Amino acid sequence: MSRAAALEPLTDFDLHLLTEGTHHRSFDKLGAHVGEVDGIAGVRFAVWAPNARQVDVIGTFNGWRAGATPLRHRSEAGVWEAFVPGVVPGASYKYRIESTVDGYVADRADPYGFGAELRPETGSRVVDLAGFEWHDTSWLERRRQTDVLSAPMSIYEVHLGSWRRCRADGNRWLTYRELADVLTAYVRDMGYTHVELLPISEHPFDGSWGYQSTGYFAPTSRFGEPHDFMYLIDTLHAAGIGVLLDWVPAHFPHDAHGLGYFDGTHLYEHEDPKQGRHRDWDTLIFNYGRREVRNFLVSNALFWLERYHVDGLRVDAVASMLYLDYGRRDGDWVPNRFGGRENLEAVDFLRELNTVVHRDYPGVVMAAEESTAWPMVSRPVHLGGLGFGLKWNMGWMHDTLAYVSHDPVHRAFHHHRLTFSLLYAFAENFILPFSHDEVVYGKGSMLEKLPGDDWQKFATLRLLYGYQFGHPGKKLQFMGCEFGQRAEWNHDGSLDWQALSEPLHAGLQHWVRDLNHLYRDTPALHEGDVDPAGFEWVDCNDHQRSLVSFLRRGRDPRDVLLFVCNFTPVVRADEPIGAPFGGLWREVLNSDAADYGGSGVGNAGAVAALPLPQHGRPSRLVVTVPPLGLLVFRGHEGNAS
Repeated sequence: MSRAAALEPLTDFDLHLLTEGTHHRSFDKLGAHVGEVDGIAGVRFAVWAPNARQVDVIGTFNGWRAGATPLRHRSEAGVWEAFVPGVVPGASYKYRIESTVDGYVADRADPYGFGAELRPETGSRVVDLAGFEWHDTSWLERRRQTDVLSAPMSIYEVHLGSWRRCRADGNRWLTYRELADVLTAYVRDMGYTHVELLPISEHPFDGSWGYQSTGYFAPTSRFGEPHDFMYLIDTLHAAGIGVLLDWVPAHFPHDAHGLGYFDGTHLYEHEDPKQGRHRDWDTLIFNYGRREVRNFLVSNALFWLERYHVDGLRVDAVASMLYLDYGRRDGDWVPNRFGGRENLEAVDFLRELNTVVHRDYPGVVMAAEESTAWPMVSRPVHLGGLGFGLKWNMGWMHDTLAYVSHDPVHRAFHHHRLTFSLLYAFAENFILPFSHDEVVYGKGSMLEKLPGDDWQKFATLRLLYGYQFGHPGKKLQFMGCEFGQRAEWNHDGSLDWQALSEPLHAGLQHWVRDLNHLYRDTPALHEGDVDPAGFEWVDCNDHQRSLVSFLRRGRDPRDVLLFVCNFTPVVRADEPIGAPFGGLWREVLNSDAADYGGSGVGNAGAVAALPLPQHGRPSRLVVTVPPLGLLVFRGHEGNAS
């Protein structure tokens, strides 16, 4: 058995860095750390509570008795700490905080707690994060050397509690270790490059899906222990699959055991509700102008990258952070020092966050869910940007879904919604999301958004996903969308895997699998995701027939794919499409193929280009375009001009 780590109290330098807001590895010092002092095993506790008069740690090891285990005050940083002999991993605990303000007393979970009790219990748990044997060294080295922007990235967004449940055992959740086997096998077979997990930091309310966290450093205990979560990530890495976490630095709930009013003062949040409370969500807003709060959040981001080897963070609700008047009426917000609506402290925080992450973990993905026209979200900080690597393209998502929701006979009048995104497709480094937000709260499932009978719905959904994979940008799909689940997502149940016994659902899943593999294996479909040289319209003006065609290019001039999309239920026979060079063009994908549940209209696998100009190009393909269908052609190597 290896010897426990020697524990040291916080040094004066630690306290200086904490006060300065630059202790980006504060998770090494604050919280509950297992080890030894002078050969005696126990746990060192440390918590930031500058306005406390007294702090005790209470827990299963002292009968939850206040006064039994007081902490020592380090007044220069407002930190309280103590080594407690005999405490072992698995013990539950809280901090009993007596404030200097009005005799306030509260029992709080540890803001830096590495584990948490299962709800409805609200305590923290002592966890020894050391000792897990990782096997992903080669994965991490490849990640460090990968250019994220030109690499394939097709993300499978997952809520672990409802992806699949064990119905034979009371519809219980699968554990992290059970998920490691089945989720990894599924994602690998489907060809996705990454999974993105809805927030797994501990949260008291299932219905928040993790977006209202009280345990920022603790993977939720719903599915097992921290080492079990490490095992899930390690297993995904072994299969060549990256792991992204949804991360929520925009707001937090006001549960009595959480961060709000932590030491009898508004420590983590603004005191003024015009700054410190989200009206729409009834949650509290971090005070980004406070150094210790920024340090807490930056350290938390680095914690998941360091201790859990995650490959990136999708930062939730960035727009709500950037604008002081977000979701507020006139008179219900406080302008910045220049009189504007921009949250300058939040901007500084995001820039600091991204600078530190990219400096310390090259190859890691930082993606922003940002829904406004804020400029340069995914541009480097040194150029004036926010420093994210990628941004969700919410405009593309809304416009495209609005377009396909129209009956085909009306799409001619909304053609701009299909093509407008290419005017700004390279203004940021984009992810194209069909996320969980689009299949809840009465919005309908992806399938049920679409008009027509089942044949039209499934054909349109195959066409829509094909257009997503052809459009520049990284890809994201929420679980269940890949096989056309009919019902809206329900976090309390499992996906409807039984639907795959029906040919149309199985065919759609087969189609998404083939799209993923083509995207991963074809540089033309990912090298130019954020490069204007990677995309060219062939014809985007045929609004009357809702027909569009375009090229995707890789760095190799011979690496060219031609997409043809027909958004009407009418076969377009003998359709001339311009091509950049002659020779044989192979039909590599056809969304109307019988294997996918289609009617089998196509081009017998290939079309020979004619030496006749079309659409301003030297050659012409004459093709049959299936109804509500998408074709992908690849030019034969050696035919490039």
